[in-house]
Amino acid sequence: MLLAIGDISLAQALYKYRGPDGEWVYTDRAPETEEQAEIRELPNGFKKAEVSVTHRVIGTQIQFYATNEFYAPVELELALDVVENVGLPHPDQSMHWLLPARSQTDLLQLDALDEVGVPYISYRFMYLYGDPDAEHMAEQPYRAPFAKARKFLVSQAFPIGVTHNTLDSYHAVDISMPIGTDVYAAREGMVIEVASTNFRAGPDPGEEGASANLVRILHDDGTFAIYAHLNWNTIRVQPGDEVARGEYIADSGNTGFSTGPHLHFAILRNDGMRMESLPVVFEGPNKTKIIPEYGQELAAY
Repeated sequence: MLLAIGDISLAQALYKYRGPDGEWVYTDRAPETEEQAEIRELPNGFKKAEVSVTHRVIGTQIQFYATNEFYAPVELELALDVVENVGLPHPDQSMHWLLPARSQTDLLQLDALDEVGVPYISYRFMYLYGDPDAEHMAEQPYRAPFAKARKFLVSQAFPIGVTHNTLDSYHAVDISMPIGTDVYAAREGMVIEVASTNFRAGPDPGEEGASANLVRILHDDGTFAIYAHLNWNTIRVQPGDEVARGEYIADSGNTGFSTGPHLHFAILRNDGMRMESLPVVFEGPNKTKIIPEYGQELAAY
């Protein structure tokens, strides 16, 4: 999942009204009838962290530096599109950098070729969470991400993946559970991303793929866990929080690219400017190891 340069965050309108059977309906679409509906403007949630690349001219040099606001290292790739009256970087110079978490990094310096011509340069950049040298080294199997002694059906797992057909989702595990089920951290780590105010869901990945509520947690080996399709406004952590294994973080839901209530859980690493999912092993009874399978009843211990 390649992160783009910018982000536009729009407020959402929530319609609340009684359905035909008296049930409460929450939706982003106004009711078709003349029923009275309560309309709420939802907040945009946490301010999203960003990575920015800036340049400045000092004397006869153009200096580039990058700012990483995330609570995680970020791999950055810089591409120069147009260069006029400026010396190019050395051909062997890598245009990739690993930006430490919450940092500002000097990238490179380019010299003007002469004092007459006006230096001009245009560039673009891409970035992705994580250190591409990170290796998955979990000290113990992952805790199933729900309350102990409860069991839920695995509705999708490797190698059977109806919608898990990209590198970042091959080894993801979908766990079918009712909306409002407590979700717990499967492994300790630091929260680096939260999306909490979305409430839409649907079968179109192009339309709904970016509207899933989620929590992303960085582990000490440089891998990440993602907990997705969470219920709106139930997330109880924020970027920068340290969470313990088994700590309550949110409620399960049905948001984003989803056709029914479930939790999408995956372990990810940066595989060189592309996100790769990794096999997951859960803890079973008496510290045994459980490899999740489609149709299996998964229990937490």
